Amino acid sequence: MRALPAVTERDEFQALIVRTDYTDEQAWQAVTVALMQSWGDRDYDAQVCFVDHSVWAGATADEVLRAVSADEELSVVFLADQVTMGSARQPLLAATTIPREEYERFEEYEGIREFGGEFRTTPAGVHEIHANLSIANMDFEEFAAAAHEAPDQVYSSF
Repeated sequence: MRALPAVTERDEFQALIVRTDYTDEQAWQAVTVALMQSWGDRDYDAQVCFVDHSVWAGATADEVLRAVSADEELSVVFLADQVTMGSARQPLLAATTIPREEYERFEEYEGIREFGGEFRTTPAGVHEIHANLSIANMDFEEFAAAAHEAPDQVYSSF
C-alpha cells in the first residue's frame, strides 16, 4: 500500500473530487465541466476542490480515504476513476470517510453495512450529497440506498 499526500487545501464547503484515472484527458475535462455547473432549485454555485495530480493515478478508495482522514470536516470524498471516465453518465464513486468503528456505536451503521461505504453518483448529485452531509441534514446511507434502488445503481437526485 502506498502513501499518498495529505489533502490540506480544501475549504469545508467544497466537495472533494480526487482524480484517480489519467487515461482520457478529454473525459476528465467533461467531468470537471459537469461538476462546475450550478445546482439545486436555487442555482447554487458549485463549490469543488479538485485533486488532479498523477501521483493519485490508480489509487483505490481505501488509499484515498487514508490520505484524507485528517480532514475532520469531510464526510464524503468523490473519486473520478476508470468507471467515471468510461461512462457517458460520468458516475463518480462516493465514499464515506466515517470510519466503521464510529458507525458501530450507532444504529445508522446498519444502513452503511447494508449498502456498503460507497456508491456511484452523477456529477449533478455530488453537490446535493456533499451539502446535505456537511450540514447533517441527511446521512450517507440515505444516498447509498437511493443509489441502490436506482435502475443503474447510480444516484442522480431526490
